[in-house]
Amino acid sequence: MTPAQDDLRDRPIGDLLRQLSQETTTLVKQELDLAKAEMAQKGKDAGAGAGFIGGGALFGLGMFGALTAGLIALLATAVDHVWLAAFIVAAVYGAIGGVLALQGKDKIQEAAPVAPEQTIETVKEDVEWAKTQTRSAAR
Repeated sequence: MTPAQDDLRDRPIGDLLRQLSQETTTLVKQELDLAKAEMAQKGKDAGAGAGFIGGGALFGLGMFGALTAGLIALLATAVDHVWLAAFIVAAVYGAIGGVLALQGKDKIQEAAPVAPEQTIETVKEDVEWAKTQTRSAAR
């Protein structure tokens, strides 16, 4: 037995339980702080990425509008009416949009939930530690 184990065996159960309670409280506070910090960092990273995506989407939308106008103009040379060319282009876009939406739905369902993974792992370790401490205190 190590000297620390001998020291714990000599202390009253009440003192050991009080110490365990204090250490558990401290541990829970530390885990909450870790979870907050981890989620804050993930939020900052996601916010920056969302800004870039938004800018890219704005310019992509402008390009898409110009491309659509060009396709309608090109198709209008083959059909008698411009409105018919616009309708054909819209129908093709609708079909593509439907397929993409279904694929996106499937990908979202496959995605894991957003969670503070490091905190979850350390909490599991803390629970195991607390179990060993209560077993040692009970002896």
